[in-house]
Amino acid sequence: MSRLFTPLTLRDVTVRNRLWVSPMCQYSAVDGVPQEWHHTHLAQFASGGAGLIVAEATAVSPEGRISPDDTGLWNDEQRDAWAPIVAAIRRRGAVAGVQLAHAGRKASTWSPFSGRRGSVAADEGGWTTVAPSAVAFDGYAEPIALDAAGIDAVVADFAAAARRAVEAGFEVLEVHAAHGYLLHQFLSPLSNLRDDEYGGSLENRARLLLRVLDAVTDAAAGAPVIVRFSATDWADGGWDAAETVTVARWAAERGADFFDISSGGLVAHQRITTGPGYQVDLAARVRREAGVPVNAVGMIDDAAHAERVLAEDAADAVMAGREWLRDPHYGLRAAAELGADIDYWPAQYLRARPAVSAR
Repeated sequence: MSRLFTPLTLRDVTVRNRLWVSPMCQYSAVDGVPQEWHHTHLAQFASGGAGLIVAEATAVSPEGRISPDDTGLWNDEQRDAWAPIVAAIRRRGAVAGVQLAHAGRKASTWSPFSGRRGSVAADEGGWTTVAPSAVAFDGYAEPIALDAAGIDAVVADFAAAARRAVEAGFEVLEVHAAHGYLLHQFLSPLSNLRDDEYGGSLENRARLLLRVLDAVTDAAAGAPVIVRFSATDWADGGWDAAETVTVARWAAERGADFFDISSGGLVAHQRITTGPGYQVDLAARVRREAGVPVNAVGMIDDAAHAERVLAEDAADAVMAGREWLRDPHYGLRAAAELGADIDYWPAQYLRARPAVSAR
């Protein structure tokens, strides 16, 4: 029996397998509204056998967008545009999730398709960014430090976006506290230089994340909530795996159901050695030491590798990104490669289904 193709239940939501789609920015929205591209992009993964499909980093406010072309959930028009996309995913048997995000000092940047890099100027559609401290990401415009009212507004924005996500039909919500975006900026001493109740000690640096988590779980109407962490900054003096373990415990106590373990993204001088499964050990450590369920992500690009991660109890699920882009039917292919006798091949594709041999 393949562990990768056994169900996993989060609260009242049962996901049909443990091979999931990571949130991947498409930079193709208009005023935060997802387009036909998003419908085709996400629904194809459900037809292709994915278990959970997490839609891209979706901004909780206009100033929280990574680029002017990001999706959002700060108004009802965006909510209503997401609804048919979510319905298409669910009709195909997968679970629809969305990553709620605020980019902080890494907001207002040019999309990869623009041919330009760095911050977008105000006269070209950009905006002033916010952060825990007025410290810029290398090559970007300097942000302004959030005051108490600004922090309260961020929490309220996450809550409102969570409500709209549930109204759109999303069954799982992910809070983005990784990759150098706003909540990660508060967590890391490299970007958080505050001397108030949101800076200094680990408890203070985690305060905003925990407030956001409280607000999101309250607004989620019982939907499972995942937290995505960068488990290390890969930089001296930065956020590290030990702190991730501690804050994951606190987050679980506040209602987080699952943890999506990635790494890096906070500073340009990070030093990462990548390779197949290079973040799996981080996920395994959080799972083991915090006692929480996790998924692993990062260059886990073949079925046998994903199966091995689960068999070795390093994670409870595996997320992939680029492999789903290369093959939107990665789930169906992986099941055939592992000999998993799944029952959710689309009827329209059955003529192409490989024979499954017992293993």
